[in-house]
Amino acid sequence: MKYDSSETYLKEMIDAAKKSLPYYQATGKEIEVFESSYSNKLPVLLKGPTGSGKSRFVEYMAGRLGKKLITISCHEETSSTDLIGRFIIKGAETVWLDGPLTTAVKQGALLYLDEVAEARPDVIVAIHPLSDHRRELFIDKLGETFKAHDDFMLIASFNPGYQRGFKELKPSTRQRFVALSFSYPGESMEAEILVNETGVDSESARKLVAIANKIRNLREMGLTETVSTRLLVDAAKLIRSGLPKRLSVRVAVIEPLSDDQEVVEALCDLANLMI
Repeated sequence: MKYDSSETYLKEMIDAAKKSLPYYQATGKEIEVFESSYSNKLPVLLKGPTGSGKSRFVEYMAGRLGKKLITISCHEETSSTDLIGRFIIKGAETVWLDGPLTTAVKQGALLYLDEVAEARPDVIVAIHPLSDHRRELFIDKLGETFKAHDDFMLIASFNPGYQRGFKELKPSTRQRFVALSFSYPGESMEAEILVNETGVDSESARKLVAIANKIRNLREMGLTETVSTRLLVDAAKLIRSGLPKRLSVRVAVIEPLSDDQEVVEALCDLANLMI
């Protein structure tokens, strides 16, 4: 393919990149805040319940900015060594292998620490110098300090409702980030998300959202988590593929919420009346 000018080529490349972006429906000014944070080299903390679109938002923004994204799903065994790197034996030599954090710092990628509060304390210690004006990473095993690439960005997320009373981010850590709160979208927007994400018909999408909101308002069930948009997307995909609606709701929405069969049956009865 021939191009008349470099500007034409660049425009077509940008258009192609936008077409490949994952679907994301903004609920506020989060896109503008993220882009401004990136341009000012500020780290971003995403707060919100499970399945409210935090990870999808990060994927969308990485594509929108045209940057490489490295995602780390944190858990209780995630250590700073896992992120920074380690020495390994290669043949007769001992060589250093960069971890994902070091790779992102050197290459200028977006590093996303999903559920960062789940990680071990030494992870938080490691990222502190990257989340303030220093933007540097010290690797004690090498005795070296690396300045972050200009394009590097640190992003973290956690679920405040789930973490409360269990593992919380310290104020000294939270105050290093620009923070964005995520929640489940309004009914019409959530239905639109299901239609665009899965191709399910709009009537089924509206019914799924109505069921979700009904369950979300049930306080007496004692559910640890409630119905996320992610669960609704899964149910919509099953319905779109031909699985009966009631069965789709049961296996994709209700069963993941509880192992108590009485609770499951009660929620199924409620959903069946609505669908």
